[in-house]
Amino acid sequence: MSDLSRTDELFFTRAGMDRDRVGKTVAEALAGADDGELFLEYSQSEGVSFDDGRIRTASFDTSQGFGLRAVSGEAVGYAHASELSEEAIARAGETVKTVRNGRGGTMAEAPAGTNRSLYGSDNPLGDVSFEDKVRLLSEIDAYARGRDPRVRQVSASISGEWQAVQILRADGYRVADIRPLVRVNVSVVVGQGDRMESGSHGAGGRVSYAAFLEPDAWRGQVDEALRQALVNLDSVPAPAGEMQVVLGPGWPGILLHEAIGHGLEGDFNRKKTSAFSGLLGQRVAAPGVTVVDDGTLADRRGSLSIDDEGTPTGCTTLIEDGILVGYMQDRQNARLMGMKPTGNGRRQSHAHAPMPRMTNTMMLGGTRDPGEILASVGKGLYAVNFGGGQVDITSGKFVFSCTEAYLIENGRIGAPVKGATLIGNGPDALTRVSMIGNDMVMDPGVGTCGKSGQGVPVGVGQPTIRLDGLTVGGTAA
Repeated sequence: MSDLSRTDELFFTRAGMDRDRVGKTVAEALAGADDGELFLEYSQSEGVSFDDGRIRTASFDTSQGFGLRAVSGEAVGYAHASELSEEAIARAGETVKTVRNGRGGTMAEAPAGTNRSLYGSDNPLGDVSFEDKVRLLSEIDAYARGRDPRVRQVSASISGEWQAVQILRADGYRVADIRPLVRVNVSVVVGQGDRMESGSHGAGGRVSYAAFLEPDAWRGQVDEALRQALVNLDSVPAPAGEMQVVLGPGWPGILLHEAIGHGLEGDFNRKKTSAFSGLLGQRVAAPGVTVVDDGTLADRRGSLSIDDEGTPTGCTTLIEDGILVGYMQDRQNARLMGMKPTGNGRRQSHAHAPMPRMTNTMMLGGTRDPGEILASVGKGLYAVNFGGGQVDITSGKFVFSCTEAYLIENGRIGAPVKGATLIGNGPDALTRVSMIGNDMVMDPGVGTCGKSGQGVPVGVGQPTIRLDGLTVGGTAA
């Protein structure tokens, strides 16, 4: 059964709505608008967390609803409800009509259709019993404690989501998508004497729980969390100052996502509030730096067969060999900027209007061996994992804390350091990339991006890279 047929069952048959009448309501509500759609959503989500040998929390939630949007120029009328009924949609239609204010528009053409599916549509929440999920978390706890006598605390969690959406436009165009999403996380606290340190790791994607049930799958998450905690147990205060910094592959791409990616989203550039505004065709990064946003990677956390406006996702080149060549666009900002949508219109749920958002954002690999990059640094910092950070989109300034970092001394990895922060400016940092590794990898599938109060799952990736003259904030006296 196709996704469209399955979502018809959810939104029309079960809800008792007539599809033709709903389509007529949408057409009347959007008459004279430039764009818009009815977004129908049904989702189930669950989470189980295990802390020190016992269940700490267990939750299950089902939600449904719709969002009706009318776009007129730069103005947007949006109404939503958790009630799936023809009456509620009709009331929403009367609300969104007001955005036109006597203005008539020509409805934009529907997105190009696609039969592509980047992930399975089975509901992962029913694949594994609650007892098996608890048993998995218990095994994770026992395994972690048996790995090292210094383990003091173990926390583990498993979560899943199944989201079904259907998008209806005024011209009768309909498209649907069914999206699974799962995630496993492990956190370990170790202690030696009076000192306590922690490490965490996780993995996820648009797959079933089965991908994480086998010991070979979840033990790797535990081993990595424990490794990070033990490294931090031996860490020394981080130095401060301007120095060469090497970023490791994979998850350190979160710095690229935050400090540069958001600045390449269409709305910020249309409003000229991004540090990259007006720079298309100009050099914004060192030669060799190529950055793409790719929503088409199979089973990845940030991937989508279609975005939340119905546009098929794509691989959008943002920076090519150091030159800014594109932005990530939803339908409204693309039209206002005279560009094409790129499949980056995303929303957290039916209660939120779509906006330009990243999917899987990454810097492509270069030609250098990672060992060669490290060997080229006389004295600097090797940053492998990151925690929280702050970014100013307008100026590009950022501050990121390192959760795992090492000194580099005479081309070799030295002592681990604690309390290191990277301070800089996104556009400026791109120009300081002097070496790009051949080891590009994606993160393990745990990223969630926040923007304007909305959170969506995303992916990041990059190879090992060297940046020259980056400011490091430290804790060393």
